[in-house]
This record gives sequence, structure tokens and C-alpha cells, in this order.
Amino acid sequence: MAQQQQISLPAKLINGGVAGMVGVTCVFPIDLAKTRLQNQRSGQQLYKNMMDCLIKTVKSEGYFGMYRGAAVNLTLITPEKAIKLAANDFFRHRLSKDGGRLTVFREMLAGCCAGMCQVIVTTPMEMLKIQMQDAGRLAAQQRVMPSVVTTLKMGGTSAVLSRAYNTSPASQVMRVSATQITRELLRTKGVTGLYRGLGATLMRDIPFSVVYFPLFAHLHQLGQRSSEDPSVPFYWSFMSGCMAGCVAAVTVSPCDVVKTRLQSLKKGANEETYNGVVDCVRKILKKEGPTAFLKGASCRALVIAPLFGIAQVVYFVGVGEFLLGYTPHNIYSA
Repeated sequence: MAQQQQISLPAKLINGGVAGMVGVTCVFPIDLAKTRLQNQRSGQQLYKNMMDCLIKTVKSEGYFGMYRGAAVNLTLITPEKAIKLAANDFFRHRLSKDGGRLTVFREMLAGCCAGMCQVIVTTPMEMLKIQMQDAGRLAAQQRVMPSVVTTLKMGGTSAVLSRAYNTSPASQVMRVSATQITRELLRTKGVTGLYRGLGATLMRDIPFSVVYFPLFAHLHQLGQRSSEDPSVPFYWSFMSGCMAGCVAAVTVSPCDVVKTRLQSLKKGANEETYNGVVDCVRKILKKEGPTAFLKGASCRALVIAPLFGIAQVVYFVGVGEFLLGYTPHNIYSA
């Protein structure tokens, strides 16, 4: 079995990458709505809910406005999902005794290790994606509040953004690329600039993986046809991924709000700046109340549920094994 795991690890990395790309393409507009809702402050709400956000986005930025930041996400989601899914399989295998069943504690430990591994890619990916996704909200706020000047603070530099009121809405959306943001951060802050919000990302991703992977494993096992035939129908993998993803997403939603706020380099009019996780939590509680930590929770659940449902189906189909000529190996069915 150890030999099987060793030769199938590259295939699992391919599976995770393909799974991430397919899943993100399907749910990215909802993820954009989640980011914009989470960044809204009390008294400056531009969007009522997810549908209102998507409708206004299409009207002001066009259909492809819903995919702002998708390029960087698709580029980095391949290694992120590959690391997350393959690392969980790897640690489950290492923690199992002679291929036996894992205890719940060991399943949670494997998920914890997978969550720690993925932040290497997740942190810079999420930060760049958030800047791209939130640009439209800031532009919309400028149009709604023309008397307020928005200040951009990034990497220790400060610049005032002036507005031309006779221009069309689409022209007011800042066209800043992920490459420009990356270069500015590297120039001013070095590599550590790309890892702004690392603590909050760990605070979100580790609990998520601790909840998600054991729950998925147990739900997935319920779909086995029989003890002699441990295979699971693809629709059951999808349902298990959706259910486990939804529960885990709602559980860590407060952490996701904190992470989003910390990683937003551009601030709208009169919006708070934060000096770390504790400062962010304290200011949100003081200015917006406990309910602010649930902003975008429904959107996040709608993003994560199908994302992981799709990802698990693609992962278990065994694209990587097929391409490399291996026989698919599912450690959950071991």
C-alpha cells in the first residue's frame, strides 16, 4: 500500500488541480459577492444581498465583471487544491496503522496538517483575489457618495483617487491587475507583503480542514455499495462534498470575515484600518456588532458547498491516474 500511495501522489496532485479549476469556474461569481458583502461597513451598504450584488455588478461592470480576479484565482487554485486534497490523503495514509481505519482524532489531525500546508499558496492567492473582487464595490461607493474622496493605502504609500463625474460607471472601476499589485507589494514590503493576513488565513483554513475532511470521509463512507465493493457513486461524492463544505464554511465564517478585512489593501471612504487579528475583531465588535462576523456567510456556504462537491467528484474520477496510467486509489475506502 505504501508503494501504491507513493506512485499515486503525482496523480492526486493532478486531480486536486483539475478539481480546483473546475470548481472555481462554476462558483466564482458567488465568491465575488461574498467578498463585497463582507467588506461592506454599517451605514455604507451598497448591496442588500447576494442577488442584489450580482445584478448591480453586471449592470455597472458587465457580465465579466463577476469574474474580476478569476485569472489569479484559477492560476493559483491548481496548486492550492492540489496541496490541500493530496496532503490530506498523504497524512491520512501516514497516520493510519497498517491501512486500518483512522480514529476521528487522527482524521482531524490529518485535516489540520493539510490546512497548514495549503496556506503557502492560499494566502497570496486570497489577498490578490480580494483586491480584484473589491474594486467594483469601491468604485460604486464613489458614485453613490460623490462628496467623499477615497484614499488608497498600499504598501506604505498613499495616493488620493480623484473621480471624473461625467464618465460612465464602467470607466470608474479601477483597472488594477494582479501583476501590478504583486510588484508594488514586493517593491515596498518584500515577499512578506504577499503574506499579509497569514495569521487570519491559518485561523480560517486549519479549523475548516479539521471539520471538513473527517465529516466528508464519514459521509462518503455511507455511500459505499457494500463491504465487498467499497466504491461510491459519483453523485454521492458530490453530495458529501457539498454537505461537509457547507457545514465547515459556516463554522469558520467569522474567521473569513476577519481575513477578508485584513487582506483588503484599498479602503473605501471612512472605512477602518486594522493592525492585526485582535485589533480587527475588537473594532468590528465595537463598530458593527457580533452579526458583522456572519456577513457573507450564506454566500460562502453557496461557494464552498458546490466547489468542494465538484472538486471531490473530479478528484475521485481519477483524471490524474488516467493520464499517468495508474489505477485510481482512494485512501478513504482503504
